[in-house]
Amino acid sequence: MSLRREVPRDARVFMISVAAELAAMHPQTLRMYEARGLIQPARSPKGTRLYSQSDVERLRRIQEMTCEHGMNLAGVEKVFELEDQLNRARRKVDALEARAAELHEEIARLEQVRREVRQEIVRYQPPVTTALIRVERTRRRAG
Repeated sequence: MSLRREVPRDARVFMISVAAELAAMHPQTLRMYEARGLIQPARSPKGTRLYSQSDVERLRRIQEMTCEHGMNLAGVEKVFELEDQLNRARRKVDALEARAAELHEEIARLEQVRREVRQEIVRYQPPVTTALIRVERTRRRAG
C-alpha cells in the first residue's frame, strides 16, 4: 500500500539542490536569480532556502525566456513586472464589473419600487367649495 500526499503548489518544501534539479539548472543560478529579485524563496529557521512547486515553475519560465526566446534577465524582469501589472488590472476590472452588476441589480430593484409606488399613488383632488372662500373674504372685509 502506497501513501501519497498532495502538497499545495505554494508549499515551500524544496531545498535549493532539489529545486535546481527540478528546474534543470545549477544552484548558483538560483542564487543569482534570487539576488536579481526574480525568485524569492522562503527561509527556514536556520536560513535554508525553501522553494515551492510554483517557484520551480517560475524558474522553468525564466529558463524558457532566456534560452528559447533569447531574452536577457532585464527583459525577463520586465515581463514579470508587466504580468504583475496585468494581473492587478484584471483583478480591478473584475471588481469593477462585479460592482457594476450590483449597481444594475440595485437600479432594477429601485425601478420596481418606483413602479409599485406609482401604482399606489392616487391624485388628490381637493373638494371645490366656495363656502370657505366666502368666509375668508367676509372676515377680511370685517377687519
